[in-house]
Amino acid sequence: MTPDHHARGGAAVAVLSRMDAWEANLVLNLRLWCLGPSGQNEVWKELQTALPTRDARNACRAFDVLLNTLIANSHRPLVRHDVGCSCVGADENIVVNLVRTAAEGHLNDAALIATLIIGPSQAEHIAMLAGEVGTCMQRIHHTTERSLNQAGSNVVRLH
Repeated sequence: MTPDHHARGGAAVAVLSRMDAWEANLVLNLRLWCLGPSGQNEVWKELQTALPTRDARNACRAFDVLLNTLIANSHRPLVRHDVGCSCVGADENIVVNLVRTAAEGHLNDAALIATLIIGPSQAEHIAMLAGEVGTCMQRIHHTTERSLNQAGSNVVRLH
């Protein structure tokens, strides 16, 4: 593959600050997970902090299987941006759209989105995993947001 072929998946199509908080967190977790054991440990710690132990284990397993299946079976290597980058690449955005669509219950549409990355034979399985991951990420965000709102009226949140 040519370098141009790889660049297509990394083309900036969004910025983290313009995404829903849970979607931006998903992108960051995807980037961390791809760094290897140290990044995966950070994702695991976040899940452990936000969820009961059994739920955290299930969420971590679903996230691991989703990403490993996407990476192992992708049409071409997936391109991601650095953890500190504010841009969202095309491949990262596909994963966000896949997870969001599946979490909303539109599994057929999510399976179609999955075929942008992998072959159709695994698209349904990926859509199911994406729904599980999306539901978990949204749950974490809502729990965190609720905790922040309960902090009191003297707390001002700008972003």
